[in-house]
Amino acid sequence: MQVTAEDFSQATHLAALIQTAQRLMRERRLDEAAAAWQGVLALKPDHAQALFHLGQHYLFRRQPAEALRLLERAEAADPKNPAVPLNVSFVHRLQGDAKEEMAALVRSLGADPYFFPALLAKAMLLERSGDKRRAAQIFKDVVTIAPPPDQLTPELRTALEHARAAVDENAAALDAHLDAALRPLRARHADASLGRFDECKDISIGRAKAQTQQPTLLLVPRLPAIPFYDNADFPGLKLLEDATETIRGELLALIGADEGGFRPYVDHPDGSPLNQWSGLNRSMKWNARFLWKDGERIEEVCRQCPKTAALLEKAGMADIPGYAPTAFFSVLQPRTEIPPHTGVTNARLIAHVPLIVPQGCRFRVGNVTREWRVGEAWVFDDTIEHAAWNDSDEIRITLIMDVWNPLLSAAEREMIAALLNATRGYYGEIPPASF
Repeated sequence: MQVTAEDFSQATHLAALIQTAQRLMRERRLDEAAAAWQGVLALKPDHAQALFHLGQHYLFRRQPAEALRLLERAEAADPKNPAVPLNVSFVHRLQGDAKEEMAALVRSLGADPYFFPALLAKAMLLERSGDKRRAAQIFKDVVTIAPPPDQLTPELRTALEHARAAVDENAAALDAHLDAALRPLRARHADASLGRFDECKDISIGRAKAQTQQPTLLLVPRLPAIPFYDNADFPGLKLLEDATETIRGELLALIGADEGGFRPYVDHPDGSPLNQWSGLNRSMKWNARFLWKDGERIEEVCRQCPKTAALLEKAGMADIPGYAPTAFFSVLQPRTEIPPHTGVTNARLIAHVPLIVPQGCRFRVGNVTREWRVGEAWVFDDTIEHAAWNDSDEIRITLIMDVWNPLLSAAEREMIAALLNATRGYYGEIPPASF
């Protein structure tokens, strides 16, 4: 097709007008920008961008009839742009036509199902129409896909806060409804353990998030994500619980004789990405003294705590040469928080034996939060997100060791140990710290 000098001149003029209109919009000189867009339409009557911005201009000026005429032409010219039918919905809202407003929002979301402003507008329309429950369901999606707050206008940030409040209000109402509906059944099963069901219910209504195993090194599939295991699966725990006073006595003697032997538990080398550990790296706020570390017995400490060492050997620690067992005294200083994190593998679990526990010390695994109690041990899956708090003014000390996951067979345990060491041999890497 031959391009004439007149065609070239017109195209150049059109491009200049578009640039001028865009600049004037950035400068908030809206009336002048509208005049420039009118010039664009004079040269190209079906120019989608000009139609859209002029439609927005007349909407802003509260001239809905003219805005709708232009925006409908813009939608015909650019049917895949979700912003155009969104603005059409604003015109219908201004006119009080909820049916057409919803139709326009459906078209917008048809073009882009994840278009945040349209999803938000749909939820708000349902809420205005009195359908608060359906609105809350969509508000939940809005909260899920919302951009970071710093990418939103003040108006959208306020609307997002409203969406979160609506979701919370609906969750509370749904929770009350479910409690009433389930009360007769709960009474019938008063002697049953319903903790897992209660977590299921909280997840279903959005009051808790589904927790999954997130190991940083090795995932063994088909092992359930159990936050806290039944102590009956670990007979050796009873030995440690019964000997709490003995272990604590050796711990206090160890502290008195060699307090300097405790070291920061988190000790990443220079240049490592710290992420959540920036506040605890090389800090004595969380410190430890190891009896075993990455499969190696620390003879000096075991000599100072011989009864504790003997109990640990009988208790059934995990055994992976170069990796496990690991056993240590864990000290959490007053007013200290261990941030949410996950461990290396679900092949082994972690046991805590509380030794010194002031009031105000909490531990969360997934959606389950417990308080340590002296002499009451527990075993948990540390590949599920977990965190700890010492909200007291005194130190908290526990004895920690790793144990095999009881659902693994002897053959699987041996194969996993071989797998880890063969992989390390291939790469020539040392075992990860605090396996």
